[in-house]
Amino acid sequence: MKFVKEVGVAGKIGLGSILLFPSVFRSCDSREDFAHQLYKTGISTLPVVTVVSLFIGMILALQVGLELRRFNQEIYLGAAVMISLIREMAPFSCGLCLASCVGSSIAAEIGTMKVNDEIDALKIMSISPLKYLAAPRILALAVMAPLVSFYCCVVGTIGGGIVGATQLGVDFGQYMSSAMSIAEDKDLFVGLAKALVFGLVIGIVSVSEGLGTKLGATGVGKSTQRSVIVSFLLILMFGYMITRICYR
Repeated sequence: MKFVKEVGVAGKIGLGSILLFPSVFRSCDSREDFAHQLYKTGISTLPVVTVVSLFIGMILALQVGLELRRFNQEIYLGAAVMISLIREMAPFSCGLCLASCVGSSIAAEIGTMKVNDEIDALKIMSISPLKYLAAPRILALAVMAPLVSFYCCVVGTIGGGIVGATQLGVDFGQYMSSAMSIAEDKDLFVGLAKALVFGLVIGIVSVSEGLGTKLGATGVGKSTQRSVIVSFLLILMFGYMITRICYR
């Protein structure tokens, strides 16, 4: 019963926030806040995203390349790495980075406001918490997640090419040619769609957990932890479902 109630609350918050997306652009203050959230979601996470994506590409290239070497098929290394990244690993790693770096921050920030009665103060002043807090953050995650995912794919592909050239004897130009030849528009669109869904999920879960915070500082810690765990689980589930629907 508690699970159903939490899902209902999160769904209500998510739908209400999505309907308020147009209001984000109606005032100068809202636009400034939205721009700040875009920076916080995209630019400030690039160092972590870069390291994670680079090593994911390198690990993929090394593991796949060692197996391809057994069959003298190293020329297909670029194709294998690219298809893995663009379909699954880029949006997945993007989602995990955003959930841990941005989602946890949103949950902690809103949770702290909740336990300090700042949310109630907004309601007293007839300011909607969804309009003021939730909508800009969820929209920023939805906008930036596909861009970050594409960046993950590019960096991961380059990382795989470095491993191929330095450890597996695959020419970097040949590697990139193989990678570009295998990628299709459908793979790109599916990967970006996954990232968009992941961004919305992370934003809705983080805001929902933040607004549901109780019990002071302890509650803030629990809400932050729950936001990351629930986001991770939903990223895995939604990732599988989107793949199942698009690649039957």
